[in-house]
Amino acid sequence: MRIVAPATLCSTGLLFITLLGADSQNVSQTNLSPIHLTLPPAAFHSGPRRVETDPHAEASKQRSRPPFLAPVGTTNLALHRHVTSSDTNCAPATLALVTDGHKEEDDEHIATLCAGKQWVQIDLEEPCSIYAVVLWHREYQDRVTYCVAIQTAEDADFTKHVNTLFNNDYANVLGLGPGPDQLYYETHLGKLVDAKGVKARYIRCYSRGNSDDKLNWYREVEVWGLPLK
Repeated sequence: MRIVAPATLCSTGLLFITLLGADSQNVSQTNLSPIHLTLPPAAFHSGPRRVETDPHAEASKQRSRPPFLAPVGTTNLALHRHVTSSDTNCAPATLALVTDGHKEEDDEHIATLCAGKQWVQIDLEEPCSIYAVVLWHREYQDRVTYCVAIQTAEDADFTKHVNTLFNNDYANVLGLGPGPDQLYYETHLGKLVDAKGVKARYIRCYSRGNSDDKLNWYREVEVWGLPLK
């Protein structure tokens, strides 16, 4: 059973997230603590909502998010971890922006991948229990990023213990299977996905353009979890 507590915003402006997923059935509630997620400022929006009539899209933009809890000691394991990509023309310094801890909505903090089906992949360097993945693309123009999928795996080639945490590719453009999740409007909140304590070392995030252009934008990916003991 999923338990959701009211949202909490502390005096420093940091949003506390509360996660009670399937894996928390094995964790005493006394060992749970809010994830300390720092949010960037909301970006200026302009332009039409081009997918507002799409039956696969959320009816409106997310304005707030209820808190999540995770086991005590959970941190962002992706911070400064090595990033690779399907876009072989993307320089290592550019890919490093995906896990550099900066979420500002400006060009110098955003990794741009070329058009078409693309992914970024993060190596956590060791097997971990993952409780949440938070993903920021680009927020301007009320964008919707298409074919968003998040997978985890034991190996870098994604052949061992592959798990899909999120998939809104309803037309199966990525070839991962039709996704049941909804398209969503990008906001400063990022897209938080409940990973339910899945065990993995590698995270891969897919996309295929957006409602404003054909490029693939990545501001930041955070992976909240604990190394396996």
